[in-house]
Amino acid sequence: MSSVAVLTQESFNEHRSGLLPEQKGAAVAGTGAPGEEEEALPTYKDAFPPLPEKAASPEGTQETANAWTSKLRPLKASVITQVFHVPLEERKYKDINQFGEGDQAKVCVDIMHKTGAHLELSLAKDQGLSIMVSGKLDAVMKARKEIVSRLQTQASTTVVIPKEHHRFVIGKNGEKLQELELKTATKIQIPRPDDPSNQIKISGTKEGLEKAKHEILLISAEQDKRAVERVNIDKVYHPFITGAYNKLVGEMMQETGARINVPPPSVNKTEIVITGEKEQVALAVALIKKVSEEKKKNATTIAVEVKKSQHKYVIGPKGNTLQEILDKTGVSVEIPPSDSSSETVILRGEPDRLGQALTEVYAKANSYTVSSVSAPSWLHRFIIGKKGQNLAKITQQMPKVHIEFTEGEDRITLEGPTKDVQMVQSQIEVIVTDLVSRMDYAEISVDPKFHRHLIGKGGVNINRIKELHKVTVRIPPDNEKSNLIRIEGDPQGVQEAKKELLELASRMENERTKDLIIEQRFHRAIIGQKGEKIKEVRDKFPEVIINFPDPAQKSDIVQLRGPRTEVEKCAKFMQKIVAEMVENSFSVSVPIFKQFHRNIIGKGGSNIKKIREETNTKIDLPAENSNSEMIVITGKKANCEVARNRILAIQKELANISEIEVSIPSKLHNSLIGSKGRFVRSIMEECGGVHIHFPTEGSGIDKVTIRGPVEEVEKAKQQLLALAEEKQIKSHTAELRAKPEYHKFLIGKGGGNIRKVRDSTGARIIFPTAEDKDQELITVIGTEEAVQEAQKELEELIKSLDNVVEDNMSVDPKHHRYFVARRGQVLRDLADEYGGVMVSFPRTGSQSEKVTLKGAKECVEAAKKRMLEIVDDLDAQVTIECVIAQKFHRSIMGPKGSRIQQITRDHNVQIKFPEREDPQAAPPAEAPIQENGEANGEVKEPVDPNAPKKCDVIVISGRKERCEGAVEALKALVPVTIEVEVPFELHRYIIGQKGSGIRKMMDEFEVNIQVPAPDQQSDKIAITGLANHLDRAKEGLLERVKELQAEQEDRALRSFKLTITVDPKYHPKIIGRKGAIITNIRTEHDVNIQFPEKNDENQDQITITGYEHKAIAAKEAIQAIVDELEEMISEDITLDSRVHARIIGARGKGIRKIMDEFKVDLRFPQSGAADPNLVTVTGRPELVDEAIDHLLNLEEEYMADVVENEAKMAYMRPPGGSAAAMDEQRGPSKGFVVREAPWTTANEKAPDMSSSEDFPSFGAPVATKTSPWGPKRF
Repeated sequence: MSSVAVLTQESFNEHRSGLLPEQKGAAVAGTGAPGEEEEALPTYKDAFPPLPEKAASPEGTQETANAWTSKLRPLKASVITQVFHVPLEERKYKDINQFGEGDQAKVCVDIMHKTGAHLELSLAKDQGLSIMVSGKLDAVMKARKEIVSRLQTQASTTVVIPKEHHRFVIGKNGEKLQELELKTATKIQIPRPDDPSNQIKISGTKEGLEKAKHEILLISAEQDKRAVERVNIDKVYHPFITGAYNKLVGEMMQETGARINVPPPSVNKTEIVITGEKEQVALAVALIKKVSEEKKKNATTIAVEVKKSQHKYVIGPKGNTLQEILDKTGVSVEIPPSDSSSETVILRGEPDRLGQALTEVYAKANSYTVSSVSAPSWLHRFIIGKKGQNLAKITQQMPKVHIEFTEGEDRITLEGPTKDVQMVQSQIEVIVTDLVSRMDYAEISVDPKFHRHLIGKGGVNINRIKELHKVTVRIPPDNEKSNLIRIEGDPQGVQEAKKELLELASRMENERTKDLIIEQRFHRAIIGQKGEKIKEVRDKFPEVIINFPDPAQKSDIVQLRGPRTEVEKCAKFMQKIVAEMVENSFSVSVPIFKQFHRNIIGKGGSNIKKIREETNTKIDLPAENSNSEMIVITGKKANCEVARNRILAIQKELANISEIEVSIPSKLHNSLIGSKGRFVRSIMEECGGVHIHFPTEGSGIDKVTIRGPVEEVEKAKQQLLALAEEKQIKSHTAELRAKPEYHKFLIGKGGGNIRKVRDSTGARIIFPTAEDKDQELITVIGTEEAVQEAQKELEELIKSLDNVVEDNMSVDPKHHRYFVARRGQVLRDLADEYGGVMVSFPRTGSQSEKVTLKGAKECVEAAKKRMLEIVDDLDAQVTIECVIAQKFHRSIMGPKGSRIQQITRDHNVQIKFPEREDPQAAPPAEAPIQENGEANGEVKEPVDPNAPKKCDVIVISGRKERCEGAVEALKALVPVTIEVEVPFELHRYIIGQKGSGIRKMMDEFEVNIQVPAPDQQSDKIAITGLANHLDRAKEGLLERVKELQAEQEDRALRSFKLTITVDPKYHPKIIGRKGAIITNIRTEHDVNIQFPEKNDENQDQITITGYEHKAIAAKEAIQAIVDELEEMISEDITLDSRVHARIIGARGKGIRKIMDEFKVDLRFPQSGAADPNLVTVTGRPELVDEAIDHLLNLEEEYMADVVENEAKMAYMRPPGGSAAAMDEQRGPSKGFVVREAPWTTANEKAPDMSSSEDFPSFGAPVATKTSPWGPKRF
């Protein structure tokens, strides 16, 4: 009996749908009489036809001529135009729908930018791509290379030539290689000199590969030491020399051993190059000439006219048809180039073979036909289907038929085998007829500015219309600027969609836009978290579009757009929201003494929470570590006032606080407050931290409030009134101008000049700061008489400064360098200080003492006097040494040398520190042994052991008395170390977490604190710093020690422990639900309560830790709970397990209600319990009885429902075994049977699907087994 292949019914139907009509008939006939069953079965090959094997083309198949074949004639003009053709099978981008807007277009634009050439693309009927390139020759060649590499599919091949010939392919500076790549439009990769490989890799199109290979072999042949012969044979006879599929030339090369290089058809050359040994070359030349002469003698030609559109069918894919005709008939078919208009095809060969070849040519030319189907252009996309699905069904059945849709044309072009084209034409005509009968379209005109509103956010509007009316709507993109909207689909749906779109458009024309001015600070609050609040507004006004400005724009304009009435309503609603926000955003600051903040907050925040809730305000307190005393209250004005009064009342209760009001004219308030509140802050600090509150600027209120301790309030009042009176008297001002360079001279050194004016007149003089725009303006403030007098003195000074004079003085040349050193810094300082006076010193090396000064008379005199002082100082300058150990130098200098700079300025001296000594430097080598105190003939003075080290000596230069003062100042900066006794166990607390505690103390007291290492167990802590800082640091450290000791004592008191014995069964009750009861006890008594762990021996011991009296109170609280629990009883009742779920309720809601109502505890059995009906009730006796009665009543009620439901289910359930019986009645399906299956040849059985060998699982090792199916691949 033959083996069979079994398929499912679905697979059979799918298979059958793919059979030809006659095959279908055979398949149907196969279901006839049993006797005929075996014969009627289809064979395995009929049912499962094998894939067509690709014909193996012989190596070196010649391609037919095409656009690349034509010889490119160089033109004399600077701009040339060339056309390149890319066949369909070699196109990289074949998606027809994306033509002109996909990747292909982007690549062309990129090529134009890169090369400077101009490209124009066109698509031929055969879907080949024609590219017209215009530009300079070099640009065109570069563009051609880019086109080939980026728009044409790439192939690759290798050429083997001797390694020594590679350099000739590269050429000088790589010029030859670049030229070759441009000429053939390929990429040629030559191995590096150190690479032993002699293979040259070429990538590009098939045509380009042949050209490049040919050129490289020519170069190699020229350089080859062996014989090279060039034979000129007419191009028309080359096909006879190469033979079909290059068979003949291959045989010649094999026979002679010579290398024969015939130019490909695309290269318009007649020269055939033969290389090899002389004898081999001679033999090959003879054979070639023999073939050529023979063909010249015997071959004749006939010319026939074949339509240009049919040429490609004669050529065939990659020229295979021409090769096939040559192979069959021995006749060469010459096709004119694609860019030629000629339709003449020439056949060349033996006369007796020409007839057969002509028949083949006509057969191939007429094997394909072109037809068209009339179809409205708007239906094209429906015929194609979504993602080409409809068209794919046709093309899969008829793959040889090419279907072309041209945009804007009402026809579809078909091209392919005649029979196939007819079948496809009939199928498409059926589809077109069906679509025309049930489809319609309409076009409406809508202003483009409304298009995006018709589409809606995320396409919500247009998608709704499409789904509702089952239509497609095409709205033109913005860049088209078209107002035509097209609707396609079911006729009724099209009309309804058209009506709705027109209604929407007319409604939009009646829309209005309104701008609301809303402060940007409110925008976030109106939008709400994650847009929740604005969503409510949009839901309330769905027809209104609300647009908020971008936060970065800092704009206050919120735009509303929609129907007029809806926009007005929405605007009023939003203005109401903003008004409420403005009302609720009133803010007031209340100054409260820092020590009372804790009382205002209250225990656990109770006080502040109560005030917030009752006054409906937001109250913000400053951070604990902040110096601010202001409490900020935000909300409605009236509510803020109430909250403020309540907070002030708390402060008043806690301290003897007085509040008075002082009347001061509002025009003086700003001057009393001072710049950034400096004046008023100084009064507040001076008067013990009282609070002074001025009314809001511009309010016109004169009352100033002072709050604080009674005595300090009175003191502040007197100061304010005195200042106010003074301000009123001295409110006269005057302004005068002076050049900015005079200001320093007017002020004088250390403010001496201006102080004299102030003292003599009593007026206050204000000079402009660096930030002021007007740098010449000087303001005088005071009484009228004082201002006039000061103004007069200043004007005289300024007038004298404008009087420029020139004077000379003598300065010893040895001091000149001091003045001009550091790029004349001393002279610049003199100019700044003395009104811009110019000082000129003689040229270096002239030995002249004359120094010239030029400027205002007073400035020149003052500068001259100052220079004489400097010269006097330089003459009297001495240098003294100050010995201070090097380890203290850094401390003396201070951060960034600030301390040493201060000493230099104060004492007018120069201080130089020595170079640092490297402590790791090697000690000096041991001196050689000396005899009679001599070494190398020289006498060395003995080194004084008491002499200071060089690295410890600081050199000070200046006047003697100033140098001595500087020495004292330096020695005062030498740090001193003292030791403070601190118990060792407190050291880690002083250091703090990650050293934070000790760092804080070091920063606060400006000292260094050294804590001994833990292994020393020392009680001594060293403090190093300046003598005047040490006492304060020591006091601070001892204060910290006292605090830590107090904390230790407190910890000891808090560590009191006691235990209470409680039966473990009561522990869950003491803990409570989610720990509520035990947490309450812990919080109330401020103790820690620890229950035993699971593996503890004493499971009944509860440990309480805390203050003794609080621990005892907590123990009593627990004992009270235990006493109450001991009074409780537990009773077991039987409740049918089927009603347990209903009693418990969703998420335990029912059982919790019963437990809360009757104050009992219910325990239901767990799954798998011995008695699933047993329920335990725990509680007080009388409550337990009531709960049990309630549970039994519920059981009785719920059981009635259970019994009723079970009865219903019994009727609904089908009779037992009927499904199985039906399965038994059905016979086993024979499935789909075939004859001559592969497994029958070797007498093998069909594959066993249960076999792990035939169908292994992943990861399982399987022994290989040969079978008719071929070797297994894993």
